[in-house]
Amino acid sequence: MKEITHLTDPSLVRALAHPLRARVLGILEERRASPRELADELDAPLGTVSYHVRTLAKLKLIKLVKKTPRRGAIEHHYEAVGVARVSDAVWEETPVVVKSAMVQSAVGEVGRSVNEAAALGGFDHPKAHLTRGRLTLDQPGWDELASALMELVGQAERIQSESAQRLHQADHLGEREAALVMMLFESKPSIPDRPEADNPTDAARESRRQHATQARPAHEPS
Repeated sequence: MKEITHLTDPSLVRALAHPLRARVLGILEERRASPRELADELDAPLGTVSYHVRTLAKLKLIKLVKKTPRRGAIEHHYEAVGVARVSDAVWEETPVVVKSAMVQSAVGEVGRSVNEAAALGGFDHPKAHLTRGRLTLDQPGWDELASALMELVGQAERIQSESAQRLHQADHLGEREAALVMMLFESKPSIPDRPEADNPTDAARESRRQHATQARPAHEPS
């Protein structure tokens, strides 16, 4: 598990709204790869992928980690600097269309990773874990659960750090690649009440006006 990269700049978050760029970052958060390898995996033009890789490098979200001579050229391999995490304040300011693009990309990568692990026996370990459930919460309950999940993320970072030290001392004997996915979301997002609903009389009047407008025949200008 990589270190957490906190995104506190709204413009940086918006830069990740492009679905292909977000997918590239998602892959590089899991492993290192070259633009050509990314293009093959994503079935996208090499030039387009290379452009997004350069953009992510300029944003300092990925870094060059290896150069490999290949057929008279140099292939550059990149990996993510850390796992990008958007702060609560910035996420609140992020436009809905940007949020949607980022979430769809992240969920797509999660689905790909989980399906791949399931096909290769990644859940065969006796202590592998998969839980899916539905909860009914009020706002204090939601806040408490969100805080508990953030505490777990902190514990995961600590465990990762301690594991790295032990693996280094043991020359990486017993090293095991793992993936951790946590989600908290509204399964049926609430829809804000329409302002006129606060006044039944006004709502009924507006409804009658709309019906009258719809029923009125259209007139051609004379």
